[in-house]
Amino acid sequence: MAMRKARHDVTRSSNKKSTQVSQFRPHPWHGLPVGPQPPELLNAYIEITPFDLMKYEVDKDSGYLRVDRPQRTSAQPPTLYGFIPRTYCAEQVRRLAPGSKRGDGDPLDICVLSERTIARNEIIVRCRVIGGLQMIDHGEADDKIIAVLDNDYVWGAARDLKDVPAVFIERLQHYFLTYKLVPGERAKVRITQAYGRSHALRVVRAAMADYQENFG
Repeated sequence: MAMRKARHDVTRSSNKKSTQVSQFRPHPWHGLPVGPQPPELLNAYIEITPFDLMKYEVDKDSGYLRVDRPQRTSAQPPTLYGFIPRTYCAEQVRRLAPGSKRGDGDPLDICVLSERTIARNEIIVRCRVIGGLQMIDHGEADDKIIAVLDNDYVWGAARDLKDVPAVFIERLQHYFLTYKLVPGERAKVRITQAYGRSHALRVVRAAMADYQENFG
């Protein structure tokens, strides 16, 4: 009996390194890797798909997806939408967004273009950064990184914002400027520029540095 138990323990020990199975589900913000080749090739944790009329976001305490609110308007997100693990928008990100007073205190948002329909959220997709939108929401830096699904048969060759039709960027700008807009009220969100890959990589690096400074 002791010999059998010892053999079982050795087998379990020898398999431990190869399987890398966690006893608990990792937190999608703190427990997932930022990506295989940051700041360019990243993991994106998807919270919302183009088919969602509810605003979902990760609960920062539990790591589970929760309902934040129904979408107020008829606008739907034009792309997959989520965040980059192990990033944080604080002082380093704010410095790259003139006119902002602070970072928004959340992980860095990312929009991912995919030619094929992906209708599920709470998934991880590997994506390549091509640009971004410099958005300021109530005085907070709230950049939206734009990426393409890695190895996508239509968008996978894109390496910069200019490699995708301008109408996709216009749709993203329109969505983020209007999805919280209440008729008769003044908009408190502005997009100061759409930028290409070079600046987007700087924003990702800054968000990774902010995460390291605040969470270690």
